[in-house]
Amino acid sequence: MQKKLNILFLCTGNSCRSQMAEGWCHVLKAESIEAYSAGIKKHGMNPRAIQVMSEAGVDISKQYSKTTAELPAVKFDFVFTVCGDAHENCPFFPGGKVIHVGFDDPPKLTQKMQNEEQILEVYRRVRDEIKAFILEIEKYC
Repeated sequence: MQKKLNILFLCTGNSCRSQMAEGWCHVLKAESIEAYSAGIKKHGMNPRAIQVMSEAGVDISKQYSKTTAELPAVKFDFVFTVCGDAHENCPFFPGGKVIHVGFDDPPKLTQKMQNEEQILEVYRRVRDEIKAFILEIEKYC
């Protein structure tokens, strides 16, 4: 039996994109990946991220926003930065290969929108883009 890869998904606030990536890994890659997520800061869980992931059958409501300092003492094989800020400010992870795979930031893209359905469509698009990435994550590992 092959050892699971320890993978960290890192973003600015660990509220949306990194949480989605962790959730998708738990559902789609549980047999081969031990997934974690964290942020440079913690902004709390984004309720819209929880909602759109739930629509896709993935429950991330029990995950929580955390910084890298709050992670367990795990040696990460790979650290995927999912936003530019996290990539530019990524802490050092001994032995872990850092790979940048940026995704649009739904809260930023929707901050001036008023229509809830249009807002959710942005979250759904990013959710689906992250899912597509997770389905092919082995290409990066």
